[in-house]
Amino acid sequence: MGKQMTEMLKGTLEGIVLALLAGKPAYGYEITTLLRAKGFSEIAEGTVYALLIRIEQKGLVDVEKRPSEKGPPRKVYSLNAQGGKELEEFWRTWRFLSERLEQLR
Repeated sequence: MGKQMTEMLKGTLEGIVLALLAGKPAYGYEITTLLRAKGFSEIAEGTVYALLIRIEQKGLVDVEKRPSEKGPPRKVYSLNAQGGKELEEFWRTWRFLSERLEQLR
């Protein structure tokens, strides 16, 4: 992945993860797997876990510990009302930027 792609992803990854969580609750590794299935193949697991800590601290997700068949309980993240509002703002901003970028093409 090129430097430009990396930089652009830094600014959008939070919204992408919130969008995934709007579909269904998920734990960290599951989110990484979903991202890779959607074509974000080079995103490191550590990047996702750091992002999950940030969105938890910002109050955008609810976290529930669920038993795991392998090892310690998993933290399952689900989008809460504040996260839903943040996601709506992300999509508004995305539409605005993508429309302007298309005009420049």
